[in-house]
Amino acid sequence: MNNKLYPLKFTPILKDKIWGGTKLKTLFGKDALTAKLGESWELSGIENEESVVSNGFLAGNKLSELIEIYMGDLVGDEVFDTFGHSFPLLFKLIDANENLSIQVHPGDEVAAQRHNSLGKTEMWVVLDADPGAELIIGFRKDCSQEQYVYALENEMIEELLQGVPVVPGDVFFIPAGLVHAIGKGIVVAEIQQSSDITYRIYDFKRKDDAGNERELHTEQALEVIDFNACKNPKTQYSPILNALTPLVSCEYFTTNMIQCDKALTRNYGNTDSFVVYMCTEGKFLLEAGTEKLVVVKGDTVLIPACLNEIEIIPETKTKLLEVYI
Repeated sequence: MNNKLYPLKFTPILKDKIWGGTKLKTLFGKDALTAKLGESWELSGIENEESVVSNGFLAGNKLSELIEIYMGDLVGDEVFDTFGHSFPLLFKLIDANENLSIQVHPGDEVAAQRHNSLGKTEMWVVLDADPGAELIIGFRKDCSQEQYVYALENEMIEELLQGVPVVPGDVFFIPAGLVHAIGKGIVVAEIQQSSDITYRIYDFKRKDDAGNERELHTEQALEVIDFNACKNPKTQYSPILNALTPLVSCEYFTTNMIQCDKALTRNYGNTDSFVVYMCTEGKFLLEAGTEKLVVVKGDTVLIPACLNEIEIIPETKTKLLEVYI
């Protein structure tokens, strides 16, 4: 039996949400019975929400079990030295059929103190957007804590915040502390630190199926919000066909876009990190030595750190996100 590591697919963890819809099923083939599918956790090491391998001889194993066995060969030596048996990133597809709550996430220090968790810095790539759809990204202008509290208490908070119209392909970097919300009619790929800590600021007086408004986290949020104006929130980039297009690079992750209509070789010999592909358009054959894997729109694949060279052979014009630490 061949027990060598290979490109890994995982069973998506599907999340019913009050604001969810059907686009993750219609656009990406996610198999869910609910009409309110809000999130597909594509790759997760969150406790009790761990991804399970779906292909090859490792099928049925949890992500943490793989890290325990393969350590640096799976995630990279430096990544393993830093995070141990924890997987440091979380990958999602999100369908906002209705507005998500306005929210903010704590950074590492506060998250560690309050929740024994990593903070939550993230990024979004817009995959689909209805005409006129908007994100909320930060404040229109510098704001004091007193102005913010007054607006919140008088249900005027939206007047302080910046609405940003979006189209497919738009990219946004959301550091911890930046107030934000995904607006109605938007589908995004989300790449984030491995944290599920969210402070909900405002939820439009929305009620759940039991008639209850969802919990707000006003006091917790006050201590972590960045009240400075958020200028030029959209990440600027120029896509290059059959080459690498850098999108975001921060201390937590690096994300590139690959668009190709012919074979492309990626060499990760000097990366010392796992690599994750999120296929957002098209279909391609992934070759790693003798291993071959068909990847289609909506698939997420983990490339172990020990695999140095990957061949991407598109069947149709293909777009994917490449992420590593």
